[in-house]
Formats: sequence, C-alpha cells, structure tokens
Amino acid sequence: MKITLVGTGYVGLVTGACLADTGNQVFCLDLDAAKVRALNEGRIPIYEPGLEAVVKRNRAAGRIVFSTDVAASVAHGVLQCIAVGTPPGEDGSADLQHVLAAARAVGRHMDGYRVIVDKSTVPVGTADRVRAAVAQELGARGARHAFSVVSNPEFLKEGAAVEDFMRPDRIIVGSDDERATQLVRELYAPFQRNHDRLMLMSVRSAELTKYAANAMLATRISFMNELANLAERLGADIEEVRRGIGSDPRIGYHFLYAGGGYGGSCFPKDVKALQRSAQEAGAPLGVLAAVERANEAQKRVLGTKIRARFGNDLSGRCFAVWGLAFKPNTDDLREAPSLSLIADLLAAGAAVRAYDPAARHEARALFRHEPRVAIADSALECLSGCDALAIVTEWQEFRSPDFAELRRRLATPAIFDGRNLYEPAAAAALGFEYFPIGRPA
Repeated sequence: MKITLVGTGYVGLVTGACLADTGNQVFCLDLDAAKVRALNEGRIPIYEPGLEAVVKRNRAAGRIVFSTDVAASVAHGVLQCIAVGTPPGEDGSADLQHVLAAARAVGRHMDGYRVIVDKSTVPVGTADRVRAAVAQELGARGARHAFSVVSNPEFLKEGAAVEDFMRPDRIIVGSDDERATQLVRELYAPFQRNHDRLMLMSVRSAELTKYAANAMLATRISFMNELANLAERLGADIEEVRRGIGSDPRIGYHFLYAGGGYGGSCFPKDVKALQRSAQEAGAPLGVLAAVERANEAQKRVLGTKIRARFGNDLSGRCFAVWGLAFKPNTDDLREAPSLSLIADLLAAGAAVRAYDPAARHEARALFRHEPRVAIADSALECLSGCDALAIVTEWQEFRSPDFAELRRRLATPAIFDGRNLYEPAAAAALGFEYFPIGRPA
C-alpha cells in the first residue's frame, strides 16, 4: 500500500518506519526542513531502541521517503495518517492547530478518495472538526471528492515503541465507513496474523479510549505513590503491599511500582486534556484532578528526603543524580521527575552532577545556562565530589553498581532511591544510609 504519514515526531516516525518494514511505500511529510534533511542523511532525531536500524534498511530499500512537499504527500497515499503534536494549551486543552492544518492540506490537494487517519492523541469530537476542515477546503475549490475520517490512536510505549507496533496487544479503529474500515484492516493485517487484535468501534469511542487508557495508568501510578507515602508513616513496606495486591488477577502487577511520579509527553498532557474535555461536557472528573495533584506532590518527595537528612540550606553541597529521562530507554525529558528534583536542590543552594545513558545531549542543552548543573559522561564520574546520590530513573546499568566504589566516591554514603532498586537491608549491610520510597529505611 501507499501510505502518507504527516509528522515525523515520535509517533509518525515509528509508525512510518514500521509500516515500511512490512513492504508498504511510505511518504513521511514534515514541514521542518532541518528535520527532513537530517532524516534523509540517516540521522534519527529521537532515541528509541531499534528504530534507527528499521529506518536505515527501509531508506536503503526505497520504501520510506522524507519530504516537505505537501502536494506530493497528499498525492502519494489513499491513507493520510495525521501524527502531529497536540501540545497542551494554557487551559489544559489539546491544541489542535497542527491537526486541522494537516486536514486542510489534504482537502486543498486531494484529487480522489482519501482516508484521513487521526493517529494524534485528540479530544472526542476532533474527527468531526477534521471532516469539516477537509469539506471546507474542497468546497472552496469546487471539488466533490469522497473522503472518510478514521480514528486510530497509537498505544506505543517510549523505549519499546518498535516492539509495540510490530506486536500490538490491540489496534483501536474508530470508523463509520466500510470502505475506510477495509483499507485500515488491510494496512494492519501483517501485524495480527496470530489472531485478530483489531477492535472496531465508533469514532468518538476510539478517541476517548486513548485518553481513558493513559488516565487509568496515571491513576494507578499516583495511587501507588500515595500508598507508598502512607506505608512509610505506618511502618509498612510498599514492595510487600505491591506483591500482595498485584496477585489479585482483578488488579495485576502492571504499573504498581512506587516512585517519584510520572512524566513524559503523554500522561501529564492527556490527564489535563481529559479533565478539560470532562469540564466542557459538564461532567468533571474529580479522580483525575486528585491524580494530578498527587503526581505533582510526588515529584517533590526525593527533594524533601534530602533536605530532611542534610538540612534546608544545601549551600556548598553537591548531589549526584542518576537518571534524567522520564523513563528508561528514552531521551525524553518532558515533565521528567528529575527536573523537579534538580529544581528543588538548586533552590536550596546545592549544585548537581547528573548522568543519564541517553539524555545527556538534551540535558546539556537544557541546563546550558545553569552553572551549578554539570552533566557527566558516566555513572561513576557523576559521583565525584558529591555528598550523596539520588536515583530518579531505573536504567538497567544502575541496578547492580560497584557499591564499594560508590562509598569511596561519595562524601556521605547516602542513597536516595526514587525507584526502589535495592533492598534496604542489603544497602545498610554495605554501609549506606538508604532512603527508598515507601519502604523501611
């Protein structure tokens, strides 16, 4: 099939590369000429395991191209997949200007039947606005081409996006047009040969499903974090509690780990946008307002623990931070809990030395004007001259470090573990002051 992807951000690039890998001819459109040039030179703008190899082999095979030519992109594929950003507005609502601009471009240039596939995360009712935008452009030039609008939200986890796309647990399709539905079924057939994973529903249900999924996961995270804080007060161990409730098949073990709060490009934005949609519909979601408040508070927990140990005035002290990205296997710093911790440490007068296996370049750019923040090139280098260590992201290389070397390099053998990577008793036996989340210190 010939497919057009509008937007070469996280969703668009992964989707385009994986579709090309099954033999499709994919045209990736982006209006950012510098990004398109980089992609055509083989440089990938995001860190995502396995993605570079997929893009490279499909570029070499001629199955994926990157361009800024809007007219050519609309002419290329019957399926026009919109995967542009929907950043939050000041009121928390999703900004649809890029989605609607892409829809208008299709209406302006289409010369026959097209299916506009919304892959961007958008509020309920966006398909109606996309349909109106295309119809308006067709009317302006007196054209009468048929078209359909389908909702096909993505469910890709950063750090495992290629695997998620190639082996999806579900494919949500919102469509009220049989012709469009069949085209989308054909598109996804190679990814569900084992059994049918495609769930057909109304367009509005598909739009809501994406928000509901992310909101549910965010809720589990915030609930476990609040339980962890309670466990500390009551002398319980949140890890034991996690195993106890996770064994219930109605609950399960996923997303039950306590930590320093959620971040990234999806959960914070989608929780806000769903709340905004609910308010506009006259049915506010009080649970999500609590989830958001709990998450913002949780991002401050590590800083609070550090000040409780070293005092409110941290002037003259330096703290090592392991993990900057909001989760492992990505370089994404958006809404990352590490940024809240660093801000708290700086506000208390401290300096910071930080390390992340993937996000060093992004972090150096972010903190280039902050002389008290240094980005190290290795985990051990990060420790030099530091009073204590804070762990924010659970990268694999942090799970079994050289503890003797940690003790040697740190002025105070103290670990503030925002991901509960180590057993408290084992850390204490090695001579560390150990401050986990929701576990007896």
